Amino acid sequence: MQFDAIAEDDSPLPRNTRHPPSAPLVTLLCLLGLTPFRTAVAAETQPPSEAAEAVPSDAELETAGAVIGEIRVDNQNIFDTNDPKDDIPIYRLANRLHIRTKQGVILHQLLVRPGDRYSRHLLDESERNLRSQRYFYDAWILPTSYHDGKVDLRVTTRDVWTLDPGIDFGRSGGTNSIGFAIAELNLLGTGAGISLSHKSTVDRSETSVGFSNNHAFGTWTSVNLDYAELSDGTLRSVIINRPFYSLETHLAGGVIAQANDHIDHLYDRGKTIDEFHDHGVFSEIYTGWSSGLQNGWVRRWSVGLTYDERRFAPVASWTGPAVLPQDRKFVYPWIRFDLLEDHYIKLANRDQIGKTEDFYLGTSVSVRVGWADSALGSSRSALLFQSAAGHGVIAGRSTLVLSSTFTGRLEGGDLHNAVLAGAIRYYAQQSSKWLFFTALHAAAGRRLDVENQILLGGDNGLRGYPLRYQDGTSRALWTVEQRYFTDWYPFRLFRVGAAVFFDAGRTWGNAPLASPNLGTLKDVGFGARFGNARTGFGNIVHVDLAFPLNGERSINKMQFLVQTQASF
Repeated sequence: MQFDAIAEDDSPLPRNTRHPPSAPLVTLLCLLGLTPFRTAVAAETQPPSEAAEAVPSDAELETAGAVIGEIRVDNQNIFDTNDPKDDIPIYRLANRLHIRTKQGVILHQLLVRPGDRYSRHLLDESERNLRSQRYFYDAWILPTSYHDGKVDLRVTTRDVWTLDPGIDFGRSGGTNSIGFAIAELNLLGTGAGISLSHKSTVDRSETSVGFSNNHAFGTWTSVNLDYAELSDGTLRSVIINRPFYSLETHLAGGVIAQANDHIDHLYDRGKTIDEFHDHGVFSEIYTGWSSGLQNGWVRRWSVGLTYDERRFAPVASWTGPAVLPQDRKFVYPWIRFDLLEDHYIKLANRDQIGKTEDFYLGTSVSVRVGWADSALGSSRSALLFQSAAGHGVIAGRSTLVLSSTFTGRLEGGDLHNAVLAGAIRYYAQQSSKWLFFTALHAAAGRRLDVENQILLGGDNGLRGYPLRYQDGTSRALWTVEQRYFTDWYPFRLFRVGAAVFFDAGRTWGNAPLASPNLGTLKDVGFGARFGNARTGFGNIVHVDLAFPLNGERSINKMQFLVQTQASF
């Protein structure tokens, strides 16, 4: 298991399905969380019309020094029973059973209060904050009236079904995963989440319980607690964090503590090639500060202290070849700098179906460096670093997004566990329903820790091939998709799309115990995409048929995949 550092800001440095037998049955299954469609909400993306007196433009209000007056919250239920298509018994029952998000929870997430100066920028940020919550489909904030120097606002949100007693099923690379869960993302409308689940994957089975609240005690502090009993160990995690939740946030801070024991597996050709016990302890504390948004840019500084220990041991039952990673412990202070440009736009039908998408197109740079020394208890001296950068461009109907990361450590004058990765994503909107998409992802490693594999297969983009099919020290993957967004809205529950795709990728380098690579592997395929318009679980369900064009003769000539992914 890989530990993650505390997320200091929200900037993007960046199952199975079957044909529904009948509308009532599918509707009931969906609302109870029993349908295998586990996706994010999607519904009408236009803000509600407001029949109100004429309000000056945003620029005029800001120039006039207008202040915020009354803020009225209109939190809409899952189904709009004013619409005859939604006004049926089972949908009315769902609305009655669902506890809507409390108005205080919504008001707290706004970056403006009555008496504050009117700022469209802060209203846009508030919308993005609300849209980022899984218990909302969308959010809009509109001025409704202007009088005596005051602007009244209407905040409109749309709730989704958040109770999930159900079954999860997924398939990729010829391998199934299945799970059972009881989860509530919005407990009693407070925004808190609880879960109890059991799942079985190719690596292990896991029974877990969790709690999360991004606004604990009515503050911007998030609390996440997780405990899991694994078939090969345990996992415990506590994260308390007050992030940079806005471009105008001046202070941040948090603490994280995690411990896990499990059996790590190394893979090649879709099969296990090594096993070893992995015991990890990770903790971190940090504080950050910023002067806020100035001339369209945000500069943030953070300092922290990290404890990261990994110990490895052989597995008695493993009889194959074995390469054991080296134990290590790093205790180090660190400093981080983030530079962000304020540039967001709202789009639709790119990575989601019928849903507002907040695309970050600004320039972003992040650099973090820390020094581990034996004087602090480290097993050896090292300079540890993390860096990331991104930039986006939009021209007409085309959007280009670039991103890169570089992580690792410097020991004895040489790089260790260093990975340089980058991605290029290009969207060309051909019409409101058709979109051409292509992406190139690449990663190159140097002196990788044994447990840190760079893999390529059916679980990470090469859809026509088995899970974790190729192992190397570098990889590249090129994807081309023709996407289609339909107007089909079955039972007013699902948004439907489709794609035809081509993937080509390969690995390089001689990873420990890995077989020689097979050169460039290619596949073609097609599939359907389902965006669930009424629940807050998952994002987009992919149901694909993929056909490998080369590779070993022993692999299946057709791969059937069912996956829940974050995007189309």
